[in-house]
Amino acid sequence: MSAYFITGTDTGVGKTRASTTLIHALRDAGYKRVVGMKPVAAGCDWVEGGNGHGGEWLNEDVVALRAASSLHVPPSFDNPYALPAAVSPHIAAKLADTVIDLSHIEASFHALQQHADAVVVEGAGGFIVPLSEQDGVFETSADLAQRLRLPVIMVVGLRLGCLNHALLTQEAILARGLTLAGWVANVVDPHMPEQAANLATLQAHLQAPMLAHWGWDAQARPDQLASSLRLP
Repeated sequence: MSAYFITGTDTGVGKTRASTTLIHALRDAGYKRVVGMKPVAAGCDWVEGGNGHGGEWLNEDVVALRAASSLHVPPSFDNPYALPAAVSPHIAAKLADTVIDLSHIEASFHALQQHADAVVVEGAGGFIVPLSEQDGVFETSADLAQRLRLPVIMVVGLRLGCLNHALLTQEAILARGLTLAGWVANVVDPHMPEQAANLATLQAHLQAPMLAHWGWDAQARPDQLASSLRLP
């Protein structure tokens, strides 16, 4: 069973693009049962069930992951926490009167492991985004990554400030004893000055291979991008 934890240098840098593309790349590489997991999704809309039977809180990232996956599982497995408010997960959880339990997420991940050949876990926000603050205990996405002990793929949103964000994120990943398996350069600002020079700096100072470099293209589908992604 193969599994990866996808993190980003910030929110809105292309984690879902990288996660769904990786799912397709793994499928193309011969993994039959590949599933995406979004442990915590903040910013969900209520979607009614078919024929009026129930419904669920649903996030567009989760929709994309499920569309890319070849294995379909109960929502409690691939998205244990779906929160309405589009804010930091620990705040969204408080607004929903919910406590994000990392042990529950870990159990959901292990349940997926029992059924899948490969699991792609997409984190929320940046690497150290807060997930839970309860009774004086503060837990973040980095704590979740440590619990799962998965190799990490970092998505770098190419825009002004990305060097600082990427180097700090790498430092945080390595400081926790995790493996940085690779990184993806994803252009989020097509007008970024000195893009090539920034990319060269990242290649020189990030201690993992660049798995892909994607230009600005809002229409690119993950199945189309899969061939351009080098598997870790």
